[in-house]
Amino acid sequence: MGGPGDPPEGTPEGAPGGGEDEYRSVVFDESFVRAARLQEFSAQERMADHAPAVRRRPPLRRGLSRQALVLVLLIAIAFGTAIYMGVRHPYQAPTAAEPVEPLRMTVIPLAPEGKVPGSADLAYLYERSPAAQFKTGAEGVPLPASRRTAHFSDSQVVAALTTAKDYIVRSALDPEVLTGGEVRAVRVLLAADQLDQFDQSFARPTADGRHAPTGWLVRFDPSRAELADRRVRVQGTLQAAEADSSTLEVTADHTFVYALRPAGAGDKAEASLFTVRRELHFRFDRDDLRLHQAQLVVSYVQAGPLSCAEDSTNHLRPLLAGQTAKEGGPAGTDPYATGSATALCGSLATSAQPKV
Repeated sequence: MGGPGDPPEGTPEGAPGGGEDEYRSVVFDESFVRAARLQEFSAQERMADHAPAVRRRPPLRRGLSRQALVLVLLIAIAFGTAIYMGVRHPYQAPTAAEPVEPLRMTVIPLAPEGKVPGSADLAYLYERSPAAQFKTGAEGVPLPASRRTAHFSDSQVVAALTTAKDYIVRSALDPEVLTGGEVRAVRVLLAADQLDQFDQSFARPTADGRHAPTGWLVRFDPSRAELADRRVRVQGTLQAAEADSSTLEVTADHTFVYALRPAGAGDKAEASLFTVRRELHFRFDRDDLRLHQAQLVVSYVQAGPLSCAEDSTNHLRPLLAGQTAKEGGPAGTDPYATGSATALCGSLATSAQPKV
C-alpha cells in the first residue's frame, strides 16, 4: 500500500517520491506574487452575505494619464502650426537685407526768358499763375488709396506712403529747412546707410550727382531771398508699387510754388514766384517700414527762375522780381509739364510765369 501522502494509484512513474516534492515545480517568484494582487477583506466586510474572503486589487495604472496625453497632443499641434505659419507666412521678413543704394541726383536750373514778373499782391500773383488751383502745404501731398501687394499688407503700403510724404513735407515745405538752417528733420527720415552720404553733401557740397544739398532738400540762399508767404502751393502724386518680395517703391512727383522777396526788403517789397519740380524715388525694406525711414535713390529737380551761371549745388539762388538771367539755356522747359528736361540748364517757359 502506498503511504498516506501518496495517491491511490501510487507515485507516478518517474516522479520523485515524497509529499514535500509535490509542488517543487511551482515557482512563487516575485512576478507571480505581484500578479496575484489579493487583499483580505475586513471582519465587517466578511459579515456581509456572500462576501468573499479576499478581493482583487485594481491594477496599477502605468504610463501617462489621458489628460496628460491630450495636453501633449495639443502642444504638438500648436508647435507644428507655428512652424508652418513661419514658413508660409506671406509677410515673412527676408533672411538678408540688400545694401542701400546711394542717392543719384540731378538739379537743373531754369533761366527766365525775360524779366521775372512780380507784385506786392501775393493773391494776384498766384491767381495769374498756373498754381492758382494748387493746395497749400501738406494738403497738396495727399495719400492715395492704397492696396496690399503680393508680399506687403495694407498697413505696410500705407507706412511707405506716409514716410515718403513726411520726407516731402519736411524737405520742401518746412520754413526752417527752406531758409537754409534746419537739416536734422530731414536726416532722421533716411536709412542709416545713407547718412554718411547726406552728411558729406552738407559738409563738402560737390556737383557730382551725389553730394548736392539741393538734391536732398529745397533751400534758398538766405542772403539773397526770404519767404514772402510761408504757405507753399503744392500739387502732385504719390504712387506705391512692389519692386520684389522684399522691397516697396514709392514714386513722388510734385510741383512746389514759393513766393519770395529780397532778403530784408520788408513786407511791402515786390514778391515773385519760384517753382520747383521734384521727382523722388523712394525704396523701403521691412526694416525701413518698421523704423519709419526711407531710402532715397533718385532725386530729379527742375527749379527756376535761376541763372545758369549761378551754382545751385549748395543753395538755390533765385532771380527775384524785375531781375533777368545773364545767360539762358536750350529751348524753354515748363516745370508744370510732365516731361523731363535733358539739359544741365534749361530755359523757363513763359507759360510757367505769372501773367502780370
